[in-house]
Order: sequence, then C-alpha cells, then structure tokens
Amino acid sequence: MTDEYSPAKTASILIVDDEEIVRESCKKILSSVRKYRLVIVSSGEEALRVFEEDHFDLIITDLKMPGMDGIELLREVKERNPNIEVIMITGYGTVDTAVQAMKLGAYDYVEKPFRPDELLTLTERALEKKRLREENLQLKRQIPSQYIKNIIGQSREMERIFELISSVAPTSSTVLIMGESGTGKELVARAIHYNSPRRDNPFVVVDCGTLPDDLIESELFGHKRGAFTGAVTDKRGLIEEAEGGTLFLDEIGNLPLPLQTKLLRVLQEKELRPIGGKQSRRIDVRFIAATNRDLKEMVKEGTFREDLYYRLNIFPIRVPPLRERRDDIPLLAYHFLRKYSEELGKDVVNITAEAMKILINHDWPGNVRELENTIQRAILISQDNSIKERDLDFIEESKPRHVPKNIEELKNVKKQLREISIEEVERQFVLEALKRNNWNVSRAARDVGMLRPNFHALMKKYNITRKR
Repeated sequence: MTDEYSPAKTASILIVDDEEIVRESCKKILSSVRKYRLVIVSSGEEALRVFEEDHFDLIITDLKMPGMDGIELLREVKERNPNIEVIMITGYGTVDTAVQAMKLGAYDYVEKPFRPDELLTLTERALEKKRLREENLQLKRQIPSQYIKNIIGQSREMERIFELISSVAPTSSTVLIMGESGTGKELVARAIHYNSPRRDNPFVVVDCGTLPDDLIESELFGHKRGAFTGAVTDKRGLIEEAEGGTLFLDEIGNLPLPLQTKLLRVLQEKELRPIGGKQSRRIDVRFIAATNRDLKEMVKEGTFREDLYYRLNIFPIRVPPLRERRDDIPLLAYHFLRKYSEELGKDVVNITAEAMKILINHDWPGNVRELENTIQRAILISQDNSIKERDLDFIEESKPRHVPKNIEELKNVKKQLREISIEEVERQFVLEALKRNNWNVSRAARDVGMLRPNFHALMKKYNITRKR
C-alpha cells in the first residue's frame, strides 16, 4: 500500500511502518505545521521499491517490521544514497538497536509513543542537515567559476561589484573604492587593472597609511639629486614607476593636506614634477584610490580637500562588509579551506553544517581578512578531515543586534537574512515576547500582533515551553 500526500513539494519524506495508527499519526503531525510531500508505505520491501523509483530527502521508518526491518532498510538505502537522512521509530526494548542504527548512519531515533513536537523537531533538523550538506557540495563545485581575478562571491551585492568592474575596467577613469578594512578593496583595484588594456603594464601600490610624512612626497613624486639633504642621486617616484599602468593609492584619507594639493595637480594636468625638478613631464597613469574612512566627513572637517575628493570620486565603488553578504561566506570559507589545507599539509576537506552555521552567523568585524585567518587557524586545530564546531570555539557566535518587537518588524528582518540566520531571529523574537509578558502566551501573541495558534506554532518549532 502506498499513500501519497502532497500539498506542496518542499521536501519529500518517505514514512515506513507496518502499523496503520503510526502511519496516520506521522501523516497528521507532519502535515499540520509544515507542508511536506509525504509518501507512506507499510513495509520495508515496498519502501525500497518506492525509494528506487522516486527522490526522497528523508526516510522515517519503524525499527521492527515483518520481513525487511528498519536496520536492513537503512543499510540498503545508505548503500544506494549515502546522503539520505533516516530517522528510526523505536518501541519498548529496542533503544539499544536504535543506537546501533545511528552508528550505521541513521540521523536519530524517536521512541513510541512520541509527542508531535518531538517528531517535528527531529524532522526539521534532519532536513536542515541534508540541505546544508548539499549546499556545501554545490558551493565547492561553483568555486572555480566565481573568480574575477581572485574576487570570490555570488551574492547580489558582489554581482553588482562585478558589473561595476566590467563597466569601468576598459576605460582610464579614476576610481574611488570605499569599504571597511579587510573587505578586499585592493582585490577590486587589481581586478580593474588586470581586466583593462593596461594589464601588461605595472600595477603599483602605495599605502598612504604606512609611509612616514617626511618620505611619502619623495616616494610618490621622486626627486632630483641635491633636492634635499641625503638626495645623492635622482630617484623615480612611484607615480612614474606606474607609467602606462595603474597607481593604487590605498588609504588615501591618510595623505597629508600639502600632498593632497600636489596630487590634485597631477590628476588635473596629467603632468609630474619631481622634488627639486625644474620641468614637468607628461604621464600616462590610471589612478585608483581606496579608503576605509568617510571622505565626505573629512571634507566637512577640513582634513581632506573637497576638490580632490570630487576628482577621485568620478567612479565610486563601495565594497560591502561581509555581514552584508553572508551568502558568500560558505564560498569564501571553502576557498580558504582548499588554499590553506594544501599550504599547511593537512587533509582538511570539509566544514560541518554546525561549523558553517557559526561562520555564517558571525558578524566579521575584520571582514574577509578575518574569515581567512579564522579558517587558517581552524585547519591547524582540526584533528581530522573536517572543521567542526569545536574547532571554532575561539569565535563568539554573533547574536542578532536587534530583536524585532512585532510581526511586521520580524518580516522585514527575515527578508534581509539567510534561512540559517532567520532561525535565530525567530527564536529570539518568541523568547523576548514571552519575557515581556511574564510568559503568558496569549498576551505575548497579542503583543507582537499574531494569532495565538500561530505564535504557539513558533514556540513548538523552537521547542520553547512555558517558564515554570
């Protein structure tokens, strides 16, 4: 007998039990809150036949059945598809066998008689584990195609960056790249250069934040012999070194005001005069500047020239912080995993679903650079071929900065988050509402603008019970 219930095909679940009351109970529970595609059979043999003809994300099977029992069914389906998740239903005196089933690859077990919330929680966790595993595998396959000269990303935000790079790279336009430290501003600058007609000429980097004030002028513009004490020979400046190519002025906000004036003249006139020189010479250099500071605010404060700001800001590109493009975290994590596993001589090839959840939920104040360092450290800590949750104990998993106060706020927040992050927001949303209303469910539901049954369903989803 095969019974199929399919209100919406979000996830396919095969239910196997020789007792009709158990089959009907599972059907009722799983169709009450979430809309799964359910296929229900009464024997292990029938389950295996259906399994070979159809696709399933999860199997929920009784342990003791006539003919092919749950253990044998588990072995057969795992041999055909190792990634299928299986939950065992156990009766009195069969818990030890259920534990043995978990050693053979079952996700977990539930004991009869089970509560609806027990089965729902196990089902959702098993499906989430499978979803994350498949997502990780997909991301691994996608990595090679996501490069634009070493920039990795597939989020909407990064797709927009790629579009801007493609638009401006073929030109000689001056570009201003803005973003927090560690977001990859230099990578964007290099991508512009290496996708431009200047790719075969120099890409010269000047870090305006590290060069001493008394040296930066000479480093940038060069000098003639005798121009100042110690100038015993002529010296070409970095601007001249970039002839025909690109000069990248990193942290331009640290450039002293007198040099801002001199740089502005170079940008306007396309001419360069070294310190102590009597003649200017024409230059062919593309300028790309980057900053992690608010140049507009610096203009208001009088610490950055307004005319230089507008001269640099011809084509602005803002590189978003990692917390604004969490969809890229798994992709970046696996990129760094491959890179440093090879460099460090360790056979670490996977990141577990639990560990990936920590990475995605962290706020990354140091952005991509911090993520890179974290993966490198986790590889060194790992004791086997996977980065696990315990290997990331040095990270403080970030919590939502703002817990929504009503259902409309929650909907707005959820639109901006990945599915993994949504869970934590929803859970905190329910807990805070209950705390505000002294754990009275009816008042909490009214407080957030929800019907009591819907609010109670969220409580069940996250296994939240009334405070005793």
